[in-house]
Amino acid sequence: MAQRGAVAQAIHRQARTASRALGRVTAGSRLEPDFLIVGAQRCGTTSLYKTLAEHPDVLPAGLHKGVHYFDTDYERGPLWYRSHFPTKVRARVAEQHRGVRPITGEASPYYMFHPLAPERIARDLPEARLVVLLRDPVERAYSAYVHERARGFESLSFEDALAAEPERLAGEEDRLVREPGYVSRVHQHNAYLARGRYVDQLERLEAQVGRDRLCVVDADELFVDFTTGFSRVRDFLGLAEWMPATFEQRNARPRTKLEPEVRARLEDHFAQYDERLAAWWGRTPQWRA
Repeated sequence: MAQRGAVAQAIHRQARTASRALGRVTAGSRLEPDFLIVGAQRCGTTSLYKTLAEHPDVLPAGLHKGVHYFDTDYERGPLWYRSHFPTKVRARVAEQHRGVRPITGEASPYYMFHPLAPERIARDLPEARLVVLLRDPVERAYSAYVHERARGFESLSFEDALAAEPERLAGEEDRLVREPGYVSRVHQHNAYLARGRYVDQLERLEAQVGRDRLCVVDADELFVDFTTGFSRVRDFLGLAEWMPATFEQRNARPRTKLEPEVRARLEDHFAQYDERLAAWWGRTPQWRA
């Protein structure tokens, strides 16, 4: 079983390499993304993207949802980025069949947190619409920790990782801004608290792309009553009325329950940020209602 899995992963990597090579050659004849799901990490971005990809008027990016161009791979250049998206020929065929111009996009949840990504997106994709998913930042922090530990990016206990975060992140954002080609492993993979301070990231996004290009959705609206949340995203992207049969949770990882005292401490930490978020958003987040 393990051997079959390794073979399947190797085949997938080869397919991605071949797809990118072909894409670079044909980059000039490929679409630019119409939308980006920019975060937040562990808030259902994979589920939303794969559900959107089922819409008859959406042509998804290549073999994976997240390109990570505007955060970790910006120096690869615009031709490399365009290589991930469908061809204009494919789009014309789809338009002739449906009578509607299809759209394409990707989902890279580090875009929302990376200090340079909003400015890069605003400059390079001035028409693209941005979708943001939010969830209880306490649950997000713990989910991110379990995810990063399973992927080999974390070795500390959850409480030790929280305690180590300020020292780990010290100076990293400044360096990312100062050295545009720098990739920070800890900033991307170990920011459990900082990535849950949503309002700071939303204010930065708004300053670069404007409020009208942002659609902010509470993830509970997707997983509890997906018709409400998905309809908002669908209408924001200008897609025809369509609804999936179900909204499937993807990329989830099993985890033990968070200890009550840890949860209470984290809720206190996020309280001031959630209060500012409510004022910015014009609504009380579901996890504070």
